[in-house]
Amino acid sequence: MSLKSSNKVETNVWALEISIDGATFEAAVNQAYLKQRKNITVHGFRKGKAPRTFIEKIYGEGVFYEDALEILYPDAVEEAIKEAGLEIVDTPFDLEVPEMGKDGVTLKLKVTVKPEVELGEYKGLKAAKKSTKVTADEVKAELNRMLEQNARIVTVEDRAVQKDDITVIDFEGFADGEAFEGGKAEGYELTIGSNQFIPGFEDQIIGHKTGEEFDVNVKFPEDYHAELAGKDAVFKIKLHEIKVKELPELDDEFVKDVSEKDTVDELKKSIKADLEKSKKASADEEVNNTLLDMVAEGIQAEIPQVMIEKKIDSDIDEFAYRLQSQGLDLQTYLQYTGMDNEKFREGFKARAEKQVKLDLAIEKIIEVEKIEVSDAEIEAEYKKFAEAYNMEMDAIQKAIPADNLKPEIASRKAVDLIVESAVVTEEKAAKKSSAKKADATEKDTDAKKTPAKKTPAKKPAAKKTTKKAEADAE
Repeated sequence: MSLKSSNKVETNVWALEISIDGATFEAAVNQAYLKQRKNITVHGFRKGKAPRTFIEKIYGEGVFYEDALEILYPDAVEEAIKEAGLEIVDTPFDLEVPEMGKDGVTLKLKVTVKPEVELGEYKGLKAAKKSTKVTADEVKAELNRMLEQNARIVTVEDRAVQKDDITVIDFEGFADGEAFEGGKAEGYELTIGSNQFIPGFEDQIIGHKTGEEFDVNVKFPEDYHAELAGKDAVFKIKLHEIKVKELPELDDEFVKDVSEKDTVDELKKSIKADLEKSKKASADEEVNNTLLDMVAEGIQAEIPQVMIEKKIDSDIDEFAYRLQSQGLDLQTYLQYTGMDNEKFREGFKARAEKQVKLDLAIEKIIEVEKIEVSDAEIEAEYKKFAEAYNMEMDAIQKAIPADNLKPEIASRKAVDLIVESAVVTEEKAAKKSSAKKADATEKDTDAKKTPAKKTPAKKPAAKKTTKKAEADAE
């Protein structure tokens, strides 16, 4: 088998002509005969025992040619592509077989190859990193979160409903004197000020006491569900319970209960250190991604569409696998979200294009910079795997060939080159707005601020049909 010719016929497409000599083809024909004869019956012979010459006389000389070609085709194409020095990105196409017989076979086919890549700038890139300084407000917010997590919910009976209270209510809604679907619930927990229900509903519960029954009069927004849009409605309410969130005291005893620290000051320092570490990691990752995006967008290449499509396929397969681990299949997910396959697939396109560009850029940088992977680096990689999976080095080396590790290590070295040569400046932290806000010991929580009103969904119910509201209502 040999490559007769290889010619570039269009962008990223090469035409190959492959020759298979007569002796090689004859051996494959005989192999095909031996494989197929058990299924062939010839008069005068037991099934599977007929000589090849008899079978060929009855069914024709070329009876085993196609099977023989199937045997030879994969190796013939692989060898030809290797001899031509091509790196293909898809299966060959436009196969022609102009000659096939005792003298051998001639194959003509086309292959799509990786594009030629011209790098843009990849060293000395400039980027800004977000400030990693931790403010007193951020420490305060984390302390407040811890207090909220450890809060008690207690019932109050000696006063009327106030903003931020948690109420337990029954309600039923009526429009034009008729109860409407989705407008009724019993024992529903509603936090006053959460803006979970349509405008005006929650405000009218304020001032009422446990056990009271009363009406709430509202007007549905114009962009609500068609049957109720713009209509006046009345809700019959029964208030069963008023509850409040009681925060613990921020003192040393609280600190000992919720952490391994002994004092408030120690906890604050620990929180600050953790936040600094987290912000640094996040800022570094964001800068690295920015630099890699710049490198990817800087290349010049006519990328075959098949490379994008295959990346999309890979990403969708990964997404489907994650769904499966949650007990959901992809088609069911699409039904839930109301998306068809085409629209869903389109959502992966931009990311796939970016990743393909970046992969091509990294490969080109490895080539241009002559990045190589040493035996010591491979050994270190094996050691990392062994420690991570608690396995012996020998077992890891058998499971993962060194040639499989080299591209990944080389890619990391190329990324390191980009990042380490970049000029990165850190942005200044925002100034404190007031001394009061900087007091980390204050127990006023951000959760008590009135949130912005949400746009009501178009569903025939008193509640706004956000995912959160629907979940709470179940």
